[in-house]
Amino acid sequence: MRISPRSQPLWFLLAPSAFAQQIVDDLSFGYKDNVSPNGRGIPGWSVTSSNHHVQILSDRVILTPPVPGNARGALWADKPIESESWSVEVSLRVSGQDSGSGNLQFWLAKDKNSINVDSIYTVGAFDGLALVLDQYGGRGGGFRGFLNDGTQNFRSHSSLESLAFGHCDYSYRNLGRPSTLRVSTQNGLTVSIDDRECFSSDKISLPSGYYFGLTAATADQPDSFEIHKFVVSTGGSAPTPQNTQRGPPPPQRERPQLERLDRFPGSPEAVPDRMADDIKNQEEQFADLHNRLQGLTHQIANIFVEFEQLSRKLDERHQQILGSMPGGFPTDKIESMGRRVESMERTLEQVRRDVEGKDYRDHLEQLNAAIENVRGGITDSLSADNIGRIMKTHGPRMGMFLLAVIAVQVMTAGAYILYKRRRASMPKKYL
Repeated sequence: MRISPRSQPLWFLLAPSAFAQQIVDDLSFGYKDNVSPNGRGIPGWSVTSSNHHVQILSDRVILTPPVPGNARGALWADKPIESESWSVEVSLRVSGQDSGSGNLQFWLAKDKNSINVDSIYTVGAFDGLALVLDQYGGRGGGFRGFLNDGTQNFRSHSSLESLAFGHCDYSYRNLGRPSTLRVSTQNGLTVSIDDRECFSSDKISLPSGYYFGLTAATADQPDSFEIHKFVVSTGGSAPTPQNTQRGPPPPQRERPQLERLDRFPGSPEAVPDRMADDIKNQEEQFADLHNRLQGLTHQIANIFVEFEQLSRKLDERHQQILGSMPGGFPTDKIESMGRRVESMERTLEQVRRDVEGKDYRDHLEQLNAAIENVRGGITDSLSADNIGRIMKTHGPRMGMFLLAVIAVQVMTAGAYILYKRRRASMPKKYL
């Protein structure tokens, strides 16, 4: 890897733009036919993975699936790029849960075997260029560029962020559409995303004979990284696959296709906050305002989608309840219940009027007088004289009790004397 100022004359730097753009078929896929002719591999590319199998579909390659987590996937070109002047266009999409995470790396490396499925955080010493797309720093997403000549071990480096030579913010998750990454070595190195320049440098020179690669890695809550196309061009201006077709060239920037709000897919990623001092010119101010209005539109579209889903679920639940009732909707039972409730209301109203209309004072006074009479009779019956007379009349007599005790003692003494006499008159036994 060489990083040096441009020392060639100006005419030499501008000379490549005069040549036609040529697409390298051996290093490109997804720009004219299906990504894979048989669904098992991509011509000119090698596929590797860890903890899952990379899915190769007709229109995309899923490097990491939505499940499981802690998965890795990689695509590496079988042949190196033989030109120092090239342009690459990558169409990618990232989707997942609200708290999903992961990273995607664009590589131009001398030794692809030393990287394999590693990310920028797990790779050791490599020789080449790495462009990283992740949510580092909590900014909502962004690109960072790294260069290494084989002397830096990124895995053991204490401050990896300090090695980045360029970066830009880009909220890439759950956009509902593919994002377009363009990397060009015309007059240095230029990295752009969705037709907006991310960062560039005219002091970087990348040699030929290096390999292109894409690697993706996810954590416990994964993101799905999809690659829709990878187009490598050599020669003139930025790569446009439509240049291979006949007819007038299409405009460089196509108008975005409008979508109905009720068909907008997915939940959009929030636009990161920016300080007012960071906006220096009108273009940045317009871009920031455009992004925030677009994000607001996405949020409104997401609200409409949520309301539509909620309404559909309520209708389905209502139909399930109606279907679970035997014989359809029981209107006759509800009417009968309504009549019973009305009858109970009339009865309660009649009782309330009777209670409020009659005077129960006389009844209460008669009841009080009857209670007083009962209490007076009980008091008179339980007087001290009556209780004493009752005790004398119906109480036990002590004389009879004493006579019974004396009779028992006399009988006991007589029985004992009789026992002694009989024992004394018995014959004696001698041994």
